[in-house]
Amino acid sequence: MDSAVTVTPAQLPDLLLHVATVRPVFIWGAPGIGKSALVRRFADSLGLPCETLLGTQLAAEDLIGVPQLVAGDDGVTKSRFAPPVAIAKTEPFCLFLDELNASSPDVQKAMYSLVLDRRLGELQLPEGSIVIGAGNRATDSALARPMASALINRMVHVHLKADVADWLVWATNEGLHPLVVQYLTERPGHLWSPAPKAQEPFSTPRSWHILSDCMLSYPADDLDDTILEVLTSGLLTAQHGSAFRAWIKVVRNRHSLEPIIKGAAGWPAAPEDRDVLYFLAENFRERLMRQLPATKEGGSPDSRQFAYRAKAMLVTLAEISLEMAQLVVANDADGTPVLPAWYLAEIVRDMPRLVAARD
Repeated sequence: MDSAVTVTPAQLPDLLLHVATVRPVFIWGAPGIGKSALVRRFADSLGLPCETLLGTQLAAEDLIGVPQLVAGDDGVTKSRFAPPVAIAKTEPFCLFLDELNASSPDVQKAMYSLVLDRRLGELQLPEGSIVIGAGNRATDSALARPMASALINRMVHVHLKADVADWLVWATNEGLHPLVVQYLTERPGHLWSPAPKAQEPFSTPRSWHILSDCMLSYPADDLDDTILEVLTSGLLTAQHGSAFRAWIKVVRNRHSLEPIIKGAAGWPAAPEDRDVLYFLAENFRERLMRQLPATKEGGSPDSRQFAYRAKAMLVTLAEISLEMAQLVVANDADGTPVLPAWYLAEIVRDMPRLVAARD
C-alpha cells in the first residue's frame, strides 16, 4: 500500500495520541525508518508498557492460545483456551503488532477481533489499552503479504516518511557519533535510500544508527580507513559509504571546498585522494545548483562572481580528472540538466579560452 499523503516522525506522536487511543492504527513505512522505536517511545510517553508481537514469528495458536481442560462447578469438564502471557494482562498496555502484514493469512484472521474489538475469544484487553500495527510496503522489497480487506478496514492507515530534520534532532539528543550527525547535516539526502532489488546493504536511519554505535565502540585513534570501509560497506549503499569515507578524509585532512573557491587552495591531485576529489566535486556540483541564478542577468553580484570563478575551477578540475569535471556539469538520472542553460552555454564557449589562457 502506497499513499501520497504522509506524516513525519515529529507529527506521528500527536496523531497517535488522538487516534490510536480510540481506534487501532497501522503505520506503513520503509524498512529502518524508525516505526518500532516511535511506537515504543509513544507508549512510554503515556506510561504504558509496550508488548510487541512480530507477525513473522506468529502462528494462529500464539494468539488464540492453546486449549486446556477445566473442571466446571457443575462437575462437567470443559475446554478453555489459555491466552498467551504477552496479552493476558490486567493493566492497560500498548499492543504493538509489528510486521503484521508479513504474517500468514491464518494469523491475520485471528487478528480481526483483537484489532477491532480488542478481544480474543473470552479475553478482553484491559480498558485503556492501545493497539498499533506496523509493516513495510511490498514496494520496499521486504517480506509483505497482501492484507485481507477485512483487516485493512479495521484500522486507520498512516504512511510514515523519513524526515532528516526530525532524525538529526533525535540523533543529537541520543548522542550518536558526531561525525555521523555532522555528515548527514551536510548531506541530508544520504539518510535514506530505496531498498535495492539485489540482496545488498542500503542506507536507512537504522543503518546510520548502527554505524554510529559501531564507530563509538572504537577509540577515535583506532577508527582507521580500513575499519570504516568494512563498516560502511556492510551497512550503507556503496555510493553513500564511499562519500562518507571521503568526507571523513576531508575532515581529518582539512580539505574543504571553500578555500578552493577562494583560490587559497587547489583540488587534491594525489591518486590516494581520488575519493576526496570525488566528494569535493559532488559538493561543487551541489553548490552550483544552489547558487547559480536561473538567468545570466539574475542573482546577486556574489553569485555572478562565483559563476565566473567556477569556470576556472572546472578547468583545473578537468586537468586532474576529466571524469570529475564531467560529473559536475552532468544531467540528472532522467537526462535533465541541473545547471542553468545559460551557464552550460558559457562553459562550452569559454572553456577553450580559459585553457589557452592557462597555457
